[in-house]
Amino acid sequence: MIEKHSNIIRDPKIKRIVEYSNDNKQVNVLDKRFYRRNEKYYPSVSSILNYFPKNQYFHSWLKDVGHNSDIIVRRASEEGTQVHDAIERFLNGETIVWMDENKRANYSLDVWKMILRFTDFWNTHKPELIASEIHLLSHEYKYAGTCDLVVKMNEKIWLLDTKTSNSLHTSYNLQLSAYANAWNEHSDVKIEESGILWLKSSKRKAKEDKFQGNGWEIVQPEKSLDDYFTMFKNIYDIFLLENPDQKPLFEKFPTSVKLEY
Repeated sequence: MIEKHSNIIRDPKIKRIVEYSNDNKQVNVLDKRFYRRNEKYYPSVSSILNYFPKNQYFHSWLKDVGHNSDIIVRRASEEGTQVHDAIERFLNGETIVWMDENKRANYSLDVWKMILRFTDFWNTHKPELIASEIHLLSHEYKYAGTCDLVVKMNEKIWLLDTKTSNSLHTSYNLQLSAYANAWNEHSDVKIEESGILWLKSSKRKAKEDKFQGNGWEIVQPEKSLDDYFTMFKNIYDIFLLENPDQKPLFEKFPTSVKLEY
């Protein structure tokens, strides 16, 4: 069991999904990500979902921003990484500060706002943490990924994925279904609810009957996770068609070179 902070479920039925070994690694090659375990490679959920078709709004956006799209995507990715890193440290009990002792900002204002929105969610609803940033592997379907949060709220087990994007996409629900399936494949404690913890929501106030606050909300899938997982498997079939040998092109390569005489 992963122990973080003080509000942790200590239930012996809840097991770690992955028992880490020296051969359990995340391998990143260009735009592809794999998880290696016992000399086997599992493609990541995000790599598989790259084959999910983009909608018309994405293509319109791409046309509008042109060559700046790479810069915008990279900046958004960096912001997301900063938010997720801060959340992980927050859940570990660290104090997260915006300004250092020299009054220099550790985060941009946008990133800091998202960090504050997460802490508002956490300190308001006080979920019990089961796991965070945990590697999930489906041995049955041979894929892997990293889940943001599994928590207990309102006497139910929730799987949550934190998003810092300007809008939500259908592929996020497919991602939730893949993570939930991998979790349920190994755990006696099954996922009962799931949702996207969106840190760029247009919501501006809390409601007693909903998980939402100023700038954040939990958005649940419209369909069942089983329905979305069926769609995910269809996308996975397309991925396998295009990637029959699903492993990195280079397993080993030098990190430095020099002229040989």
